[in-house]
Amino acid sequence: MRKESWCVKNDKRQRGCEVVKCTAEGIERCVYVGSRGEEGGFMVAERFKVVALMAGIMCLCNADRVVMSVAIVPLAAKNGWNSSFLGIVQSSFLWGYIFSSVIGGALVDRYGGKRVIAWGAALWSLATLLTPLAANHSTGSLLAVRAFFGLAEGVALPSMNTLLSRWFPSHERATAVGIAMAGFHLGNVVGLILTPLLMSSIGISGPFILFSSLGFLWLTTWSYRVTNDPLESNSISKSELRLIQAGKSDPQFMKGKLPPLRLLLSKLPTWAIIFANITNNWGYFVLLTWMPVYFKTVFGVNLKQAAWFSALPWGTMAISGYIAGAASDYFIKSGNSITSARKIMQSIGFIGPGLALLCLNYARTPTVASIFLTVALSLSSFSQAGFLLNMQDIAPQHAGFLHGISNSAGTLAAIISTIGTGFFVQWLGSFQAFLTLTSFLYFTATVFWNLYATGERVF
Repeated sequence: MRKESWCVKNDKRQRGCEVVKCTAEGIERCVYVGSRGEEGGFMVAERFKVVALMAGIMCLCNADRVVMSVAIVPLAAKNGWNSSFLGIVQSSFLWGYIFSSVIGGALVDRYGGKRVIAWGAALWSLATLLTPLAANHSTGSLLAVRAFFGLAEGVALPSMNTLLSRWFPSHERATAVGIAMAGFHLGNVVGLILTPLLMSSIGISGPFILFSSLGFLWLTTWSYRVTNDPLESNSISKSELRLIQAGKSDPQFMKGKLPPLRLLLSKLPTWAIIFANITNNWGYFVLLTWMPVYFKTVFGVNLKQAAWFSALPWGTMAISGYIAGAASDYFIKSGNSITSARKIMQSIGFIGPGLALLCLNYARTPTVASIFLTVALSLSSFSQAGFLLNMQDIAPQHAGFLHGISNSAGTLAAIISTIGTGFFVQWLGSFQAFLTLTSFLYFTATVFWNLYATGERVF
């Protein structure tokens, strides 16, 4: 029989929250959107400051990647690179990224997300600053710096996922990840729009200098404002801390030994996450690295126009990712199982892009192509409330390590797809065959996910 509960609002305010006492639960829940403090200042919950800073660095993380997707066009013309070699240059970022995912995930489980992502941001900002210098020196230097850049960025997603799981109760976790990933996707928009403008006014080095400087500036705030866990924070209110702790479905985080790899790989839910990550990265990196080239090659638009057509889908992806997270949290709070939420969100995140990419083959104008790409990327963001959150569901104490394993497999797929697109385009003279192959992969992964994924704890 369902237990009835009633809540009484308390007129007192605690550090920007309205306290609501629930007799059935015996805890204080607080609404932390913001309120007036005792001295008239506007107070914001500490966990929202954390996710805002996380969204900021995720924005820079992706903007730093995208700069090269635009700068590659004049660099290719200058150095006489063909489509095949262009794919190799584009994929060099992933050479380092694939190695740091597992190591970074293990470091996050051991030392927490704050310290790991801080070091990562410092190193990838340095690599961004050095990229134009390396390009002027030699192609080999450029490949080495981009590989180092990928090595540093490999820790970003495991750090984000683990840190937010510490700072947010379970029923807000999908929304928090949605906000952080909205920043990540907005990085594409910022990078694609600002890069050609800065290149035309300052030169190729312009966007690299700007984004690396912003990364170092972010570090000065992050280092002093954020802790690995709300229990370590001196700024959080007691009411907010109680809210976070009461909303945790998993046991308290404990630093321990890594689980045996054989044990992790012996369970089908692990393989569901790995296959989903492979599919997501395959499609994501094809679109991320090749869309400016696609619009320039297929429709003959110039570099600035190509950047705008490419940027629009990523902007809507930021919005839809937040909507997916909020919808997932609402679905769970309404009494539905976590397993159902993860399966529904992931199915939308794969079937939608698969259908949109098939339709993209029939686009005859850049406007129509941009619409199909917008649909594909908007719906693919629902994966954030699917496999990306599922790592915390099945292995809460080892989510960073599991994220690293699955992300390494996904990165290998991204390398293959990024290079493969170049060879397919040079061999067949069009993007159609590779877009069709990517759609088929989306549909296959959807079936596997719905058969073997679970929202229950496995490890």
